[in-house]
Amino acid sequence: MPATNRLDLTGGGGEHQVVAPPSRVDVLADLEARGLVHDATDRQALATRLAESPVGVYCGFDPTADSLHAGHLLGVLTLRRFQRAGHRPIAVAGGATGMVGDPSGRSDERNLLDAATLRANLAGIEAQLRRLLDFEDVAQPALLVDNATWTADVRLLDFLRDVGKLVTVNQMVAKESVRSRLAGTTGLSFTEFSYMLLQAHDFLWLHEHEGCQLQIGGSDQWGNITAGIDLVRRRTGEAVHGLTWPLLTRADGTKLGKTTGGNLWLAPGRTSPYAFYQHWVQVADDDVERLLLQLTLAEVAEVAEVMAEHARAPQRRVAQARLAIEVTALVHGRSEAVAAEAASRLVFGSAVDDLPAAAYAALESELPTTTLSRARLEAGLDLAALLAETGLTSSLGEARRSLAQSGIYVNGTRPSGDAPALTPAHLQHDRWVLLRRGRRHHHLITVEP
Repeated sequence: MPATNRLDLTGGGGEHQVVAPPSRVDVLADLEARGLVHDATDRQALATRLAESPVGVYCGFDPTADSLHAGHLLGVLTLRRFQRAGHRPIAVAGGATGMVGDPSGRSDERNLLDAATLRANLAGIEAQLRRLLDFEDVAQPALLVDNATWTADVRLLDFLRDVGKLVTVNQMVAKESVRSRLAGTTGLSFTEFSYMLLQAHDFLWLHEHEGCQLQIGGSDQWGNITAGIDLVRRRTGEAVHGLTWPLLTRADGTKLGKTTGGNLWLAPGRTSPYAFYQHWVQVADDDVERLLLQLTLAEVAEVAEVMAEHARAPQRRVAQARLAIEVTALVHGRSEAVAAEAASRLVFGSAVDDLPAAAYAALESELPTTTLSRARLEAGLDLAALLAETGLTSSLGEARRSLAQSGIYVNGTRPSGDAPALTPAHLQHDRWVLLRRGRRHHHLITVEP
């Protein structure tokens, strides 16, 4: 394959997440144990092929935004599970299909993106894929390609002859993603109708040029995947395979993704590591075991042990804590996950003496913050006046009442005395003071260097 078909992976990406050496685990059985098999082609034939020798496994990611979101984690981590089992993951960035828009799981048509926006979006997701897959240090290094490289220059008449001729309209209309749109009020444009053919062509191209024999995706991709399987069979006479997992949903059953109100992005500029951590630490007990199995690399038996400990003392929420630290570490790196966990303890009233500076730094963008000069602090600040100044209380009178009623905390401790003051002695890491009113109202003080 020409080098120009591969995306440049030499830049950025933060801490490299090294993938463990191939394990002896039956990857298909492992996926089933984790609840990650929704539909699959001939299960026995697929299991036999996976056991014979390494296969290329492809998953597509259309760059409709400059970041992946939490729903994409199932796809990336499933690729990583195949890689750990000795297979070759192929991540396809949809520079071509992203210009068309996938109608699957949609009730209306996506906005078409211009070329400049697509390029920016592709650049945005590269580093995220690099963090989660190993492109260098294993026997089967991951491959990241842009389908525009083999699609953009294809002539329309050639495409109709080589692809369209082999797929009937009857087949396409029978797919659930098409039928549901045709039954709706918005209909389906020819542009979106063609998406299935483009994705099928991707599978054919990857099979012929990269030895890809398995396409994976969410359950809403089953129609697109089977169209590709049929195209490969008709063009080459060879059998390839498909597998889907259930969509990542919230407790109420709604899909978790960038267009359904979740907005849980993998880019730290969109969803901070602290906010990302907070999402997972707050999941419901009914969801936490499934998410531990599907969104972490913990072994199935290890998850069972975590859930047994959780069942003995649900109020401690050990399963949620494990989920939050593991998923945040995968996406943002271990140091950011530790800082987010420490910041969470800080906000929820734990002792502050042993917390790292990174925990306070993480809160600067999360909590209301006031910056003071060091000179003001050295002169001694009346705490009641500062509470009113920062807005933590609505007035000086309310501040004094809250202090008298022991409702104010400075670095997790109730201040003493009739007229307490804030001084440099209160500074944590010579920079921060955390003020709290009651259990839920916080304000961070930062001091200029």
